[in-house]
Amino acid sequence: MSDALVIDGSALSWPGLRARAREVAVALAARGVEPGELLAVHLPSAAFAALFHAAPQLGAGLLVLNPRLAPGELAFQLEDAGVRWLLDAEASPAPLPPHPAWGRLRLDREGAWKRIDLPGKPATRGPGAGASVLYTSGTTGRPKGAVLSRAAFESGARAAATLLGASSRDRWLACMPLFHVGGIAILVRCAAAEAATIVHPRFDPERVSHALDREGVSHVSLVANMLERVLAVRGEARAPSSLRLVLVGGGPVPDDLIHRACALGYPVAPTYGLTEAASQVATRPPGRALGEGLHPLPGLEVEVVDELGRTAQPASEGEIRVRGGSLMDGYWRRPEATERALRDGWLYTGDIGRIGADGTLHVLDRRSDLIVSGGENVYPAEVEAVLVSHPRVGEAGVAGRPDERFGMRPHAWFVGRATPDELRHFCEARLARYKVPVGFERVEALPRGPAGKLLRSRLGA
Repeated sequence: MSDALVIDGSALSWPGLRARAREVAVALAARGVEPGELLAVHLPSAAFAALFHAAPQLGAGLLVLNPRLAPGELAFQLEDAGVRWLLDAEASPAPLPPHPAWGRLRLDREGAWKRIDLPGKPATRGPGAGASVLYTSGTTGRPKGAVLSRAAFESGARAAATLLGASSRDRWLACMPLFHVGGIAILVRCAAAEAATIVHPRFDPERVSHALDREGVSHVSLVANMLERVLAVRGEARAPSSLRLVLVGGGPVPDDLIHRACALGYPVAPTYGLTEAASQVATRPPGRALGEGLHPLPGLEVEVVDELGRTAQPASEGEIRVRGGSLMDGYWRRPEATERALRDGWLYTGDIGRIGADGTLHVLDRRSDLIVSGGENVYPAEVEAVLVSHPRVGEAGVAGRPDERFGMRPHAWFVGRATPDELRHFCEARLARYKVPVGFERVEALPRGPAGKLLRSRLGA
């Protein structure tokens, strides 16, 4: 009987996981969860996986919270989404005080659900049974929840399996958190193939190296900096024969890194994707030429268009747009933002690329201002909004700078009378730790273009 979930050496079979999911659905319904509502989820990996599979049976949608967010950020998402239940665990309670707008259901250390606080409002209709709402800031700095149906994730899983293969013998190492879109995508892919998900609650290159050698890992998802750190730990050790796919996304993957990994036998597959498309959009399968572009997943249409929305000429640069079954339904309770992003069935990504003569996609710039720091997305506009809310800051700009350990880290430039220490403490109280700039520099003025747009690429120049 194949494993479904392996966490800290403890394995659960597929019949066992399905039974656990049924138990969760029954327990939550008995404690007041109504079909059709949206539940906020702040749970450890094993409990989250069971709830994720229970959600369709319960008829509930899930607001998937990132536990690394600051309390104020979590509170914003809870209030903005309009939930009335927060689900957390006694082992790792959410850092949020009781609130009259929502109740709390808590999983105790024995695995039983307890009603801690009663909700202060009636149930409202959610985005659909089994749907996930994942907040992303995009390029506007205002977080908004992308609504991804279970069908969207399943469509993406089928497409990925067609391009890259899938088997019930697969063992997929998830060393990125399950609350990320990439983590959820792994759960769905493994469910579709009845394969195993090996969960590491946090990324540790030494633990990943051990798992590659000792746990029969066939697939692993990483960002470029994670792959760099795993190679550093392993030195000249070659990839084990069991490893069939190293999916590398989250931003550009340096050619030198791919060369080094491939020379040691790692089956690297650079990937382009985004939350609004259920993670994966285009991938270059292992073994292809380095200069070859990324292949759109079967069933997904990928185009590059000019500023007027017309299909760009071959090899011309433009905005990448995507159409297919794995797209989000829209942004939760954000009709205007949805209309801007989804037009005539196409998702306009804001990313820049070109289509090669062979029909493959070359991504030239991921949402140009996005900072990928240790696998986490940091949106400069969101950090800037916090900085300019300080009474002694008039303007602020944030950009990424290379970092040996994290790949990139955010740095801030500001106009005003605040001190760097003041701003660091101010940000630490309002932002997740990975979003807090590691450097603050006071300047006389920020670089701006003719129309007044902040030129983040010239910050610090």
